[in-house]
Amino acid sequence: MGLAAGSTHAAEITIPRAALQYRNQLVREARAVWGMDAPVAVFAAQIHTESWWRNDTVSHVGAQGLAQFMPATAKWLPTVAPETGRPAPFNPAWSLRACVTYDRWLWERVPGHDDRERMAFTLSAYNGGLGWVGRDRKKARGLGLDDRVWFGAVENVNAGRGKAAFRENRNYPRLILNERQYAYIKAGWGPGV
Repeated sequence: MGLAAGSTHAAEITIPRAALQYRNQLVREARAVWGMDAPVAVFAAQIHTESWWRNDTVSHVGAQGLAQFMPATAKWLPTVAPETGRPAPFNPAWSLRACVTYDRWLWERVPGHDDRERMAFTLSAYNGGLGWVGRDRKKARGLGLDDRVWFGAVENVNAGRGKAAFRENRNYPRLILNERQYAYIKAGWGPGV
């Protein structure tokens, strides 16, 4: 897969050295959950965005580990995906498995016009919650927009988030899908979307 439109910054993105120690684990976990064509570059870009590959990271709101799971989400995830096992956000293997598993769980609950649009919805839900994605899609429909299109449609609709939360949530899929995944594709981590 070559670089796509909107990926002009891919050459400028440096993959953190810490990422290399987790590369094989991420590839294994992604393929186990998503199959051999798993969009590993997207997941790598997601971890890059979440924690810059620092396992000991705790955000200002309390999100933990490589995949920045909130404690409540980490506790809830095994109830819908028992294969993730006992929550351990600071365990890199658990964090990577939980990230790709939660992404898959979200993916199965959001429609999209194509895989890229669907992944944008998935990432928005990972960052801000599936309920918000549903409310944004409903409002987009009410405005006459295609609620299966993220870029240029639903991404511009805010069903009530605060200004800072809305800005963060909209930048999240853009950073991952329009920029960072291409650095990981270029570095040979695997496919993106």
